[in-house]
Amino acid sequence: MLQIRKIELQMGSEERASETQIIAIPIPYQGHFSPMLQLSNRLASKGFKVTLLYISETEITKSPNNTSVNVQFISENIEKNDDFIQKFYDTLSRELPETVAKLSNSGYRVSCVVYDSLLPGVLEIAKKIGIAGAPLFTMSCSVSKIFETVYKGKLNVPIEQRPVLIDGLPPLDIFDLPSFLFDLVAYPTSLKFLCNQFMNISDADWIFFNTFDSLENKVLKLMENQCKIITVGPTIPLVYLDKRIENNKDYGLNLFKPEIESCKKWLDSRETCSVVYVSYGSLTVMSEKQMEEIASCLKSSNHYFLWVVRESELKTLPSNFVQETSEKGLVVSWCHQLEVLSHKSISCFVTHCGWNSTMEALSLGVPMVGMPQWSDQTTNAKFIADVWEVGVRVKIDDEERMVKKEEIEKCIREVMEGEKANEIRKNSKKWKKLAKEAIDEGGTSDRNIQEFVAKMML
Repeated sequence: MLQIRKIELQMGSEERASETQIIAIPIPYQGHFSPMLQLSNRLASKGFKVTLLYISETEITKSPNNTSVNVQFISENIEKNDDFIQKFYDTLSRELPETVAKLSNSGYRVSCVVYDSLLPGVLEIAKKIGIAGAPLFTMSCSVSKIFETVYKGKLNVPIEQRPVLIDGLPPLDIFDLPSFLFDLVAYPTSLKFLCNQFMNISDADWIFFNTFDSLENKVLKLMENQCKIITVGPTIPLVYLDKRIENNKDYGLNLFKPEIESCKKWLDSRETCSVVYVSYGSLTVMSEKQMEEIASCLKSSNHYFLWVVRESELKTLPSNFVQETSEKGLVVSWCHQLEVLSHKSISCFVTHCGWNSTMEALSLGVPMVGMPQWSDQTTNAKFIADVWEVGVRVKIDDEERMVKKEEIEKCIREVMEGEKANEIRKNSKKWKKLAKEAIDEGGTSDRNIQEFVAKMML
């Protein structure tokens, strides 16, 4: 009898959820809209109707497997410059109320807008039309804590104290901080943009973080005392963690068309733990000299390699590199990163340390060579090497301000060979287990999502 009653209650929740609409609004960058889309998938799996508003001048590739979220593409010529955010808001001020009205007329109750934390103005638009608002932080909680500390005036820029001491974080060197805090000339407006995430945070109804409790326990507890934080990470397709969402094999949207078959065929022909995977994300731009150093390292290495080089960067490769390394390496313009990282042949990941890529590698237990370039990547690399101990961080040559071939080679050896490599692999397996536990049924992130669903029903 109790079991029947439980089923009736669950069915009732699902019926109410199916009448509730959530709107998700990401920034059109791969590392931002991928976690937003995956959170949307999980909410849709609970019975919610989810509409993702994607505003960009360039339409993205949609996977045929991803059908649980309605993606509404809004074509808008928004150049990614200093006016980008204002134009984004101008479009949203028009499109969001119209979308809410259309959905309401179709019989759906729009209850909440989940938006990228870098778009705090969305909360004001949502409140004006009478719906709840919840930011999703796609950077780590630790990095967010740094920007919050600057926003509150507790860390002055330019930074003079050494080391930098922030509650909940280990002592940080100046170059362990996000680049916007130590390279003020290169990024004159970015720091204000990042700090403004906290301008109206106390007015948000919920605050989502793409992390999990055990990964950033100390800083999360500190921030939870001030904000209504909900950890929902790792926000990667659940097929890599459990099987609860059918066909949830990829994020569903890609900035570039992935070379699926060529990658899979090539990886399938390699031995277990024999391939170095190299990728620097969708935004990082390498100098021609830096590309030469990476290419030289991979060419002389004793390991197979898979290197993602975007089409716009192919011209910076040394001439004939692809042909001369065809027996040991594969160069592709884009790939399904999760399929690559989860493949048995992958031994280590040479990465820019973007948060989404870092979470993917942590969740799949892949050791990392951190080669950060800008933004939060420097801080993530610090935690990869010294806090979670799942990889190493390259050292920059002070004279040329770049990473030399020999340094990259040394770091790859450290994570693939010898005693330190064994310790890194052991730690990587530990965090993989903890990531899976967080999102498994009854885990911390899973419970948080369930509690959010229950509150939305009210």
